[in-house]
Amino acid sequence: MVYRPTLRPTRPALLRRSAAFAAVSTLALVACSSGGGGGGGAAAEAGPVDLTCSVEDYSADQQFTSPEPMEVSMLWTDWPEATMKDSWELFDEIEARTNVTITTTHIPFSDALEKRGLLISAGDAPTVIPLIYTGDERQYAASGAVLPLSDYAEYMPNFQKYLEEWDLAGMIDNLRQADGRYYMTPGLQEVSVPMFSLIIRKDVFDEVGAPVPETWEELEAGLALIKAKYPDSKPLADGFEGASMLNYAAHAFGTVAGWGFGTGMFYDEAAGEFEYAATSEEYKSMLEYFNGLTEQGLLDTESFTAPNDGTGTVIEKFAAESVFAASGAPGTVQEFATALDAAGVTDYELVQIAPPGGDAGQVVEPRNFWNGFMITAQAKDDPNLCSTIQFLDWLYYSPEARELIQWGVEGETYTKAEDGAITLNPEYKYAAYNLNMDTGTTDIKLDLGYGNDVLAGSTESRELKESYNSPQYVEYIDTVLATRTPRDPFPPAPLDEADLEQASLLGTPLKDSVDTATLQFILGERDLAEWDSYVAELEGQGLSGYVDLINNAKDSYAENKG
Repeated sequence: MVYRPTLRPTRPALLRRSAAFAAVSTLALVACSSGGGGGGGAAAEAGPVDLTCSVEDYSADQQFTSPEPMEVSMLWTDWPEATMKDSWELFDEIEARTNVTITTTHIPFSDALEKRGLLISAGDAPTVIPLIYTGDERQYAASGAVLPLSDYAEYMPNFQKYLEEWDLAGMIDNLRQADGRYYMTPGLQEVSVPMFSLIIRKDVFDEVGAPVPETWEELEAGLALIKAKYPDSKPLADGFEGASMLNYAAHAFGTVAGWGFGTGMFYDEAAGEFEYAATSEEYKSMLEYFNGLTEQGLLDTESFTAPNDGTGTVIEKFAAESVFAASGAPGTVQEFATALDAAGVTDYELVQIAPPGGDAGQVVEPRNFWNGFMITAQAKDDPNLCSTIQFLDWLYYSPEARELIQWGVEGETYTKAEDGAITLNPEYKYAAYNLNMDTGTTDIKLDLGYGNDVLAGSTESRELKESYNSPQYVEYIDTVLATRTPRDPFPPAPLDEADLEQASLLGTPLKDSVDTATLQFILGERDLAEWDSYVAELEGQGLSGYVDLINNAKDSYAENKG
């Protein structure tokens, strides 16, 4: 059985870059949600803002159309394989429906985060800044470079509607900053599951009599059976320098790590305070587990030290059948399948499984938002500000707009069945998504702009998500929702501008030390008997002051909120 995933590319490179940037930036080092969104704050210093709106009766699920032509400027990240074209039909169709022309300022994917920061800091950025993940906004909020969108929420009826309908309204407080306001509106997902998890050769697990692992202990047992059958293999790999696997594994051990390390803080419910995750017994237990895999020859340690490019990649090892389980997203499954086909492997079954459980239970990351947008502060005095906000509400949260952005024009580029199934018309293709829709001559993404990397995928109903996903990935969603429990987000602990700087000064070197020691412990380059010495080294770097800073912010938030 050959698994042909049909999920949109998940842009893991941007996610990795964003996570890496966040880990060393002032903002992410003080966001205390560790995967559940960070922030929160005291009562807002300012309330809703009254604006004069050109469309006075605009409401949810209504077509927004400006009575007068208007322009909205937007920052646009160009992926090298999908650079914007002036001829893209998407923008013409948006203008035809809304009377709004989107003008774009372009930055390259290769250094998008840095270029974005420079433009915003210099006051040269366009009005709308898309591709903002929770936490990205904090430095700009602290400096006053972007508008507090919570002040304008009444002008976003679609946003408000789907927050409520999809049971996301309670999460919005996790976006609030020290002044009690939030400065970005996020993408909303009706269903939320971990994008990255473990991809296994199920046929090989079946061959050796190992079940699909439900826990990390079961995974270890299965890997040992595979190692006995394939002695030259190191059957488990990451492919993202350890950051992906440690991220989803950490929840099962009751801690945070890898891409999800964030501030490094983990909330101790019993004590009612934050502790530094990387000094906890749970973190140590996780390291002991992975070190045990290393000692047994079950872990491909190169995948924890080398980037997944060039020669010797996890993809190549999967094709050579020296690795049989690895981290990835549905797009990674596609890469594995292509490599196995090219290597002449014909009888295989790839399955993306729910993240295994552990001592902390069958736990996965908290339910979270997806990427949304900010509005730069210069727009505050724009007479079209209300219309701009209404337009963005339609663009980001209206079901009609989301389907347009994803698929194009119904009846022209695609047809839609009663059950929501989408079929491209014969003259079109969607090659980048591997949707078995490659017979046409016009690519709706590359040639027309639909399904682009900046706007598509931000807000999605379950029906829209399933319209471009394989049955296997839909099954993965169902399995996670039925068998795994999202961890609760941590209490908010927002910091003001001065404390943000102090937290960065303390948190950055601490995380650098943790990253180094984590790898050393896993690879056996440092004996876990030195754990107490490692903790003492962190204490010597100001760990106690950092933890106190975060806990004081948490207490201050709770007092002011009360």
